[in-house]
Amino acid sequence: MNIIQTELEGAVILEPKFFADERGYFFESFSQKEFEKNVLKTSFVQDNESKSTYGVLRGLHFQKAPDAQSKLVRVVKGKVLDVAVDIRKGSPSFGKHIVVELSEENKRQFFIPRGFAHGFVVLSEEAIFQYKCDNYYAPQSEGGLLWNDPMLEIDWQIPTDDIILSTKDIKNPLLKDSDYLFDYTENLYA
Repeated sequence: MNIIQTELEGAVILEPKFFADERGYFFESFSQKEFEKNVLKTSFVQDNESKSTYGVLRGLHFQKAPDAQSKLVRVVKGKVLDVAVDIRKGSPSFGKHIVVELSEENKRQFFIPRGFAHGFVVLSEEAIFQYKCDNYYAPQSEGGLLWNDPMLEIDWQIPTDDIILSTKDIKNPLLKDSDYLFDYTENLYA
């Protein structure tokens, strides 16, 4: 597995070793041993999957401590633009984001650590999106940021008129108005 460090500390792209021939293909999508050796020692406890059509934007989401989550995300079908935003107060990259295209063709995975908001928009006709979480879903700890916060300057790469949002995501606050952010000096894995 090829590990690509991003400019945001802790957020990494994973590229699996991919084998294809006339029969089809094979790749190891996850190995706990390799993940802990190359990325972070953590245990994933929940797998989720969503199916969405073109223009659906899910995010920007996070869970507040003590229920904070890291996610390892990938696309099984289609193509998405995946975004992680550093919301750790005091971080050198606070408020900055990283954008990764994930698709069934490139087989890339993206690890988003605790202390980041996460979202994606579907670029293909439809997409099946899978993600592993290292903490259980806790509705009382849900947090979010507004997808088009001008401070974040995220280029979602599709026309604004094509964006489809949930009622919840329409109401997310701006980063500057968020009542909960993470502390960069706090160990979120303790």
